[in-house]
Amino acid sequence: MYKKIFIFGIFSLFVNINFLASEEIPIYKLIFLGDEQVGKSCILNRFLNDTFTEEYQVTIGLDFKSKDVQIDNQDIKLLLYDTTGQEKLKFLIPMYTRDPNIILLVYDVTSKDSFLHLPDWFKDLTNVKKEEVIFAVVGNKTDLNDRRVVNSEDGKNYAKENGFIFAEVSAKSGEGINDLFEKQIFPKIKEKFNLDVGNIENLDIKNKEFNENNYTENLDINDKIEEKTKKSSCASCLRECFFCCLN
Repeated sequence: MYKKIFIFGIFSLFVNINFLASEEIPIYKLIFLGDEQVGKSCILNRFLNDTFTEEYQVTIGLDFKSKDVQIDNQDIKLLLYDTTGQEKLKFLIPMYTRDPNIILLVYDVTSKDSFLHLPDWFKDLTNVKKEEVIFAVVGNKTDLNDRRVVNSEDGKNYAKENGFIFAEVSAKSGEGINDLFEKQIFPKIKEKFNLDVGNIENLDIKNKEFNENNYTENLDINDKIEEKTKKSSCASCLRECFFCCLN
C-alpha cells in the first residue's frame, strides 16, 4: 500500500509541475512540516475543499495540491506540499523543501513532543534561505481543548522569538483556518514578495521554471536515497518505483 501511495504522490507532483509550466499567474510554494499525526493533511484539506475526515491516512513522502486564490483582486496560484512526518522518511524532506515561499510548522496542541520538535524541523531546513521565506507556527486540534498540553502562550512566544506568524486552528471544525491564510499569510505574501496588484512584471516570485529537465536535475536525491536505502529492501523498492515514474 505504501508503495502505491508513494508512486501516486510523485506522479501527481510530476504531472502538476509540468502542467504549471504554462501558467502565467504568480506561483508560490507552500510547504507543511511537522510530526506525524499533527493534522497537516487535515489543515490542507480544510483550506482546499472545506472538508474533514476522521479517518487517519498517513502521508508517504509527499501529497501535492494546488489552489488558485486572489489577493486584493490579483490571481495567484499556491502549490501546496503536504510532507511526511514519519521519522524513517524524513530523509526525503530536502527534496520537497527546495525554494519554498511559505512554510507552515504544524504541531498538535495535545502533544507536547510535537511542539518541542518544531526547532528540529526548522533546523533541518539547511537548503532553505530562511530570510526569504514566510514562516508560520500553527497549533492544530483546538477542538480538543480539554486535552491541551501546549498553551497558547508557548506557541506565541516561540513564534515571536523567531519572527514567525502564529495561529491556532482546528482542522476538524474549521476554526481559524481562513483567518490563518486570508488575514495572516496572504497579507505577508503581498508585503514580502512585492505583490503589486495589476503589475505582474514587478513580482518577486520563485519557482519560475517547472520544466522536466530543471525539476529532475534539481532533485539531486539519487545518492541520498542510495545511501539511506541500502539497509532496507522496502525503501529500495520505493526508490526504483520513484525513478521509474520520472523516466
